Amino acid sequence: MKFGYWVAGCLYLAACSAPQNDQNTGAGEETVYQASDLTDSVFTSGIEGPAVDKDGNLYVVNYLRQGTIGVIHPDGKEELFVTLPDSSIGNGIRINQQGTLFIADYTRHNILAIDPISKAISVFAHNDQMNQPNDVAIRENGTLFASDPKWSANTGQLWRIDTDGSMTLLADSLGTTNGIEVSPDEKTLYVAESAQRKIWAYNLDPAGNISNRRLFHEYDDFGLDGMRCDTEGNLYVSRYGKGVIDILNPEGKSLTEVPLKGKKTSNIAFGGPDGKTCYVTLQDRGVVETFRAEHSGRSWKMLQAN
Repeated sequence: MKFGYWVAGCLYLAACSAPQNDQNTGAGEETVYQASDLTDSVFTSGIEGPAVDKDGNLYVVNYLRQGTIGVIHPDGKEELFVTLPDSSIGNGIRINQQGTLFIADYTRHNILAIDPISKAISVFAHNDQMNQPNDVAIRENGTLFASDPKWSANTGQLWRIDTDGSMTLLADSLGTTNGIEVSPDEKTLYVAESAQRKIWAYNLDPAGNISNRRLFHEYDDFGLDGMRCDTEGNLYVSRYGKGVIDILNPEGKSLTEVPLKGKKTSNIAFGGPDGKTCYVTLQDRGVVETFRAEHSGRSWKMLQAN
């Protein structure tokens, strides 16, 4: 289950080459894929759900205590954003083009919506058939997709939540569904199964229906958690227990692994002024680590385009 700010210049690689860790091609050029701490240990072991809004504010669940959401502003200031009601505990977070935060509330089986200005919290979607909503992906039109694992049985489900809050069960009888993401062209939906160590790809049509399930990548060790795409279609995978972000190209080939200080890597988001700063949540350290990437994040670009 599942941001430092300043670094020097820009790295360019030949199109056919896989990126390498900690590269710096000369004076005035930037080191990428080198992690450092953004925060102290101010989050619980349930730290998860990083998401960055249009203005660069970073939201992370379980700040200081369970059942909260903290915000880290672009100037580095940290503060409590909200406390969730009714014993709710958040996990994945996504933000739509209007700035609304959508939270996977795994204890109350809800998708919560939070107004960014008033901080009013409401139940956006609920279904009694949900096991434990874990992570969320979002399309440009605001359609959400939610992973829904049942950890006790190592099984899971996959849901679509339309903009009116109505829910559709897209798939059941899956493995422990966890990380979830939409490709930049919005034609592919990626779903990770943690216990099975597999990432599946589905065709995604304009109406939000899925088809043509196929194996995208499989690991032989450690777990999987949150995933995010960059604008080039590369998929950044949180390897829980291994302490790395594995970057897979659109064909499912591993380009590089980004080593982190912690081991329990739970999720990742893109932000910063150019969308190339990655923020990673580490559950064993209770911190957010950060590194620079070559490309901007898909969700960051989507929000900036509004």
